[in-house]
Amino acid sequence: MTFTNPWYFLALGCGSGLAPRMPGTVGTLAAIPFYFLFIEAGIWGYLGIVLAAIPFGIWLCEKVAQDMQVKDPGCIVWDEFVGLWITLFMLPSAWYWLPLGFLLFRAFDILKPWPISWLDKNLPGGYGIMLDDVAAGLISFSIIQMLAFVLSA
Repeated sequence: MTFTNPWYFLALGCGSGLAPRMPGTVGTLAAIPFYFLFIEAGIWGYLGIVLAAIPFGIWLCEKVAQDMQVKDPGCIVWDEFVGLWITLFMLPSAWYWLPLGFLLFRAFDILKPWPISWLDKNLPGGYGIMLDDVAAGLISFSIIQMLAFVLSA
């Protein structure tokens, strides 16, 4: 089903969401090669891809979750893909920023402090699946940009 249905294939992160343990973390790792492809498009191309991935992801995650008849299946990791891509937008070039971005995003996605927890609990369907990860990505992005600014001063 996963590899024959294109919607499942995308929602399950090219199959990474089928990992038997920690599918969100595995899905986040699987998003990294796409990050390297997207940065080749430049800042505006990258931004366009990520901005398009958000509403597409709301629709996609809603569709696949409804098909599976599960509110928020752990195997759906498109939201982790997009959250990491948000985190890594305009990433400074030193090697350590990528693992830091990965760790920050995973920490916020797993711990779900407010407002991430509110979005996760209160938004229905695809909105709830996607927007908590978008928020985790935005918070992680902000921390990285602030740290990069402070460290460059």
